Amino acid sequence: MALTGRKLKFAAAKLGGFSNKDAAIKAGYSAATASQAGSRLVKDKDVVAYLKQNKKDAKKVSEPPPASEPPEYVSQPFDLSKVLMFSDALDFLVACMNDPELDKRYRIDCAKKIVDFQHAKPGESGKKDQKQKDAEKVAGRFASAAPPRLAAAGGKKV
Repeated sequence: MALTGRKLKFAAAKLGGFSNKDAAIKAGYSAATASQAGSRLVKDKDVVAYLKQNKKDAKKVSEPPPASEPPEYVSQPFDLSKVLMFSDALDFLVACMNDPELDKRYRIDCAKKIVDFQHAKPGESGKKDQKQKDAEKVAGRFASAAPPRLAAAGGKKV
């Protein structure tokens, strides 16, 4: 996964000498859950890699890099012109799934959504649909027989 903005802010604050909790608060996490978030982020593989890479320059780094140029480890923004080319959501998702420039996690999410489009879950039908199916099963076994043919009229209506 890529290093997101909040993870980057956390790592920069951690390099600045803040504790896990304070670094999480600086990154924008809630004060109530900052301790847990800090503990979780310290173990995150992307944050660990960033901290190891920039450990040498820990005294110099106190702020995250400027937003004008995204670092190479942050995924590129989504191209809106690609979205506007499609009028059907399924076609768009297929194109996203097959786009090699898109981040892997987005491609996997698109594949999951395509599966939802193409295959219904077993329990997705409503109560009325289920009652109708149950009634059809019962009617198949116990359906009333056709009325008898009149032999005198040769089977024609009288």
